[in-house]
Amino acid sequence: MRLVPETLSGFALRRPRPKRGGRRQHFLGDKGYDYSEVRSLLHERGYTVHIPSRGQAMPKRRSRLRHPARRWVVERSHSWMNRFRRVLIRWEKKAANYEAFLHLTCAWITFRAAGVFG
Repeated sequence: MRLVPETLSGFALRRPRPKRGGRRQHFLGDKGYDYSEVRSLLHERGYTVHIPSRGQAMPKRRSRLRHPARRWVVERSHSWMNRFRRVLIRWEKKAANYEAFLHLTCAWITFRAAGVFG
């Protein structure tokens, strides 16, 4: 709660200003953000706030989902890259050499996914 103002002002990219009559930007937070000070700060900055109350129970999920959860592409790619020990444990002292092995790893994964090497 105490670091919310610094976090909102410390974004690397500036948030676009909402246009008149346009859609407002949404802020989705967990129950740790459920404070009146945080809510008022977010309303002042023009966010639509989506924060569950701390005493509120989680709604039950349906047993059979229409769209089952899938693993994120980035997480999957990192998992594939971790199979290459030279990338997982950085042995190179020069950043350029390590970056070259990253490129080689990505190329190898791409060729393997395309079925080039069998």
